Amino acid sequence: MPDLSEYRKLAMDMSVDAVALVPGPNFTRALGKTFMSHERPFVVVIPAQGDPAAIVPNLELASWELVGFEGAVFDWRDQTGYDGAFSALAEHIPIKSLAVEGQVMRVFVSAAFTRAIPDLRIVDGEREISGLRAIKTDDDIAALQAAIDISERALERVIADVRAGQTEKQVEQALIQALFAEGAESLAFSPIVAAGDNSARPHGKARADYRIRAGDALLFDFGARKHGFAADITRTFFVQDVPDEGRDVYDTVLRANKAGFEACRPGVTAHDIDDAVTSVLEASPFVDRIRTKTGHGLGRDVHEAPYIMRGNSQIILPGMVWTNEPGLYESDKFGVRIEDDVLVTGDGCRSLTRFPKELTIIGR
Repeated sequence: MPDLSEYRKLAMDMSVDAVALVPGPNFTRALGKTFMSHERPFVVVIPAQGDPAAIVPNLELASWELVGFEGAVFDWRDQTGYDGAFSALAEHIPIKSLAVEGQVMRVFVSAAFTRAIPDLRIVDGEREISGLRAIKTDDDIAALQAAIDISERALERVIADVRAGQTEKQVEQALIQALFAEGAESLAFSPIVAAGDNSARPHGKARADYRIRAGDALLFDFGARKHGFAADITRTFFVQDVPDEGRDVYDTVLRANKAGFEACRPGVTAHDIDDAVTSVLEASPFVDRIRTKTGHGLGRDVHEAPYIMRGNSQIILPGMVWTNEPGLYESDKFGVRIEDDVLVTGDGCRSLTRFPKELTIIGR
């Protein structure tokens, strides 16, 4: 049986009767197995007192047995619907308040709970539930490092073959192939390969009809997933040549990135780190090109707490991992972003990413 004691304690600390988990990063962390999130409700309810229970689609029962779950299981079939399973769970675990993952649980699952328990008080426990993942274990860090190492090896392979005249889509496909060739279990997210003016779109999509030109900025934002953990790395290169403005922008972003490392140590806030990074960008001639906060936490999710932004007073603690990714973006021209994955240590921090950050010209 998975150890769910910290979720019981969380329910008590939040003064709710139970915590509910649905398929996603917290579900996988708690139960040790990954299940799909789809149109079929799939929920584990962990009460502050007593044994947990689960609502499981019947077609998942054979996989569910591998979890070793010892609580009550209420399965349901497509032909009969799931309301009966929710009613059976409500009779088995009488609850009046329930903490849920506000960014993960979908409305129709919440509605099924309230049909079964009309006076149920549903509380958004996203911050508290996901907060249990904020401090990484040694195994978590090893998995992150493996994902990062795979990603960096893949990037090294791909940039060696980039040439002017290729399309962004061709380079993107080469990157995906390299990630799997280097050992990725899956992609952390759909990679971003963006050249020229497309690099000024922080979440630009690779184009099949644009051929990379000499002098273009070429931005890669991507990551492998390994052992359930995601890498998230960005590097920006220039193809064949770099204009003077490109050098100046790149130097500014690199100095901001370094400022993030210098500001990071246990006890500072997420605000403090973002303020140090963003202040470098604001002091430059390119202040009007700032579009984003400095970064976000990284782990089983690509984006999780802590969010490195001004106004966030969350304290940075040893074992947290966050992305240090300042960028400057000028529409219709180009963008530059440099992103490292940062582990907070007992007396400072260290970069889990090791790919060089000095301005690099490729495709010669």
